[in-house]
This record gives sequence, C-alpha cells and structure tokens, in this order.
Amino acid sequence: MAVMMGLERLVVTLKSKIIRSLKTKKLYDKIEKSESMRFEIRSRKARKLIEKTLKTADSSKRLRP
Repeated sequence: MAVMMGLERLVVTLKSKIIRSLKTKKLYDKIEKSESMRFEIRSRKARKLIEKTLKTADSSKRLRP
C-alpha cells in the first residue's frame, strides 16, 4: 500500500513537471531597444556612478582633519 502511494506521488510529480516544461512559453515579445532607450540606460548608469564617486569623496573628506 505504501509503495503504491509513493509511486502515485512520483507519477503526479513527473506529470506536472512534464506539463510545466511543455507549457513554458514567453508571455511577451522582447522589444528591441531604441537608441533613446539605450541613451537613457547609459545616462542612469553614469548618474549612479557619479553619485557613488561623490559619496566616496565626501566620506574621505570627513576622515581627514
């Protein structure tokens, strides 16, 4: 009886994994990035880098007497 329960659970698990793998589709189409989108991404990265650099510079000024 216990063996049947184990086999049944195994079959259900395998069945659900197979069904899930067959259904995996992209839910959306990937859009190509336009030049303006690329520029915006680069600008954001640059701003973050500048902020980080300024914070580091400010913190080193505080440490000096």
